[in-house]
Amino acid sequence: MKKTLILAFIIGLSTISCKQNKTGMKEKIIKANNIELSTESFGNENNPAILLIAGATVSMLYWDTEFCEQLSEKGFFVIRYDNRDVGQSTNYEPGSAPYDIVDLTNDAIAILDGYDIDKANFVGISLGGLISQIAAIKFPNRVKTLTLISSGPWGDSDPTIPEMDTRIIEHHGNAESVDWTNEDSVVNYMVKGFALMSGKKSFDKQRSEKLVRAEFNRAKNYISMFNHATLEGGEEYWNRLNEVYQPTLIIHGTDDKIWHYKNAGVLIEKIKNTELITLEGTGHELHFEDWTTIIDGLEKHIND
Repeated sequence: MKKTLILAFIIGLSTISCKQNKTGMKEKIIKANNIELSTESFGNENNPAILLIAGATVSMLYWDTEFCEQLSEKGFFVIRYDNRDVGQSTNYEPGSAPYDIVDLTNDAIAILDGYDIDKANFVGISLGGLISQIAAIKFPNRVKTLTLISSGPWGDSDPTIPEMDTRIIEHHGNAESVDWTNEDSVVNYMVKGFALMSGKKSFDKQRSEKLVRAEFNRAKNYISMFNHATLEGGEEYWNRLNEVYQPTLIIHGTDDKIWHYKNAGVLIEKIKNTELITLEGTGHELHFEDWTTIIDGLEKHIND
């Protein structure tokens, strides 16, 4: 299971504050499980809720503000948030995570509680997809639908499926050479990593650089994100995808270099009620050119 999480890496409740910015996005800090979780919401809170769960090492900003706004305009109440160790949520000293993947799953449910939401549509990318699967098993009454983007099964996969592109492994082997206190050094390194994970569609270097700079300047402790690579736990939910009954949408790029496209087929085999959207030429990314396809697909999936 640790191997699976490394693949994903290579990408008492009370609300204590809530404010609205100029675009209508609302910020809220949720206190739960003895930590703080930074969240933002878009749209009418009376609409069906979508919880966006990001992948490893990236903050909620990975779900672009414009993407969230477009999704909310379809009639949804959209929530994005920082997992532990990224952005403005509780962080720990770099080296190891004093929590496991089930704790991250419990955090997702705590966010629903903080917003007084009984049930939500879970949309997870990469590690977020694994968290969503565990949530569907552990908290079936809180998960209305699942959408798994660029992810794989929380369980055994096909051993013949190719693993991560070795160029990505080699790149991240150079992490110690980066000056993690220098913004430009970090941007140069991280953007190169994003480029390696991109597919055959044009790589938007400017958009990626903007994301990295925003995350670097916003994070309480930027390098604590690497704690996600040490995540373990969740053994009690391993190989139980046959218990997932929620309608599940799988969205996967044909050029994904982290979770090979064939993992979509494994998910279809293991989860009963599934549909697939194939993103031709897309890598391990939320590519701007795919937004319309993804948003329209989510609208249909959730409203059916």
